[in-house]
Amino acid sequence: MKKPKVYVTRQLFEKAVDLLKKHADIEVFEGEDNPVPREVLLKKVKKVDGLLCLLTDKIDTEVLDAGKNLRVVSNYAVGFNNIDIAEATKRGVYVANTSDILTETTADCAFALMMCIARRIAEADRHTRNGGWIHAWGPKMFLGSDIHGKTLGILGMGRIGTALTKRAKGFGMNVIYYDNIRRRDLENELGIKYYSFRVLLKKSDFVSIHVPLTDATYHMIGERELSSMKKTAFLINTARGPIVAEEVLYHALKNKLIAGAGIDVFEKEPIDKDNPILKLDNIVITPHIASASIDTRTNMAVLAATNLIDVLEGRVPTNLVNPDVVNVRPL
Repeated sequence: MKKPKVYVTRQLFEKAVDLLKKHADIEVFEGEDNPVPREVLLKKVKKVDGLLCLLTDKIDTEVLDAGKNLRVVSNYAVGFNNIDIAEATKRGVYVANTSDILTETTADCAFALMMCIARRIAEADRHTRNGGWIHAWGPKMFLGSDIHGKTLGILGMGRIGTALTKRAKGFGMNVIYYDNIRRRDLENELGIKYYSFRVLLKKSDFVSIHVPLTDATYHMIGERELSSMKKTAFLINTARGPIVAEEVLYHALKNKLIAGAGIDVFEKEPIDKDNPILKLDNIVITPHIASASIDTRTNMAVLAATNLIDVLEGRVPTNLVNPDVVNVRPL
């Protein structure tokens, strides 16, 4: 029996590639860690039944039109704002993601950013490496903010928000949250309190973002929101860059409207080397690595491969993003 054809837009872990090879005739983009060029994607998608892609790959009407034989798009990510879900569903193309896998690892990173910016770890590291430590220990040297006893406000009490709550509770933090859906079950289980978005911003010493990027959450954190936060507060973002108005954040940090920020995601990635936010000391910046542990990234790749194989072999994937597609193209 002839194997289905699959195109993979980025170099993946061997375990996932070997799994795909058992079930499909695959081709992997050879661009090391660079995104596949648009023209190459449009050419390759014409001949395949399945596409395994990343957030950096825009799967829009043009790509879907080119992929006449396309049956499944498996996204190597939890988010899927890079894919036109409505158009994929209309064409009977199944879309899957890698939810659940990166929950704990992303929560680890969010908490690490919170501790790093509060205690000025990265700033102190740079200072020491650059020869700035020329005096003996002093009582006012690199004073930061405590974590314990502070209030953490979580925007989005989904899987990652819940996982972060458990870490914060272990450090003696008070946790409050805002979500479109109030989680009374978690309020009782975790000892957390629900507040409106505006009240949460005013009460929190740390605000951590864990909502998906949608039209409603685009620039959810802007001038009004940052101005309403405490001047001693910190903003943490491991969700999606465009949720925060980046230029506004820069001015808020520069003018000390808030104390600092720990940011893993940006409106434009990779960030421009001349972006003025890079010159500020009161921000810790990482290059979209919240899920970057060996175990998690490998498991994500295997799940993305499994989702793709499931559809090609007539099974509904566990992580199906567009369930209505089953009515358009039953398996």
